[in-house]
Amino acid sequence: MTKIVFYRTNGVFYGFEEQGHTGYGEEGDDVLCAALSAMTMLIINTIEISYASDVEYNIDEATTDISVRSKAALIEYEDDERKRYAVSGIFQSYYYQLNDMLEEYYDFLSVEVVDRPY
Repeated sequence: MTKIVFYRTNGVFYGFEEQGHTGYGEEGDDVLCAALSAMTMLIINTIEISYASDVEYNIDEATTDISVRSKAALIEYEDDERKRYAVSGIFQSYYYQLNDMLEEYYDFLSVEVVDRPY
């Protein structure tokens, strides 16, 4: 099972961590893991390139642990309101996408939100 924990402060999503293999298919041939990886890279690239913002991420392929965070989502670190909204919005969109996926893949995914400062 892959556990995904989203981080939020004052109602604003600013990052997430993923841990573990989904177990949906064999390692290296797991379409659910591939989908999570693709969505994660989309988020990293969008924040870094399209929004021209810093994104902190770590991908440990041996343990499959992934962490992604961006201060650009938070008012304390980013002055541009539109950029904050966009960065937080992409994290929030991923959260809602995963919740939709839980309907079919509840045995393979766990999604939660933790409220805590950056």
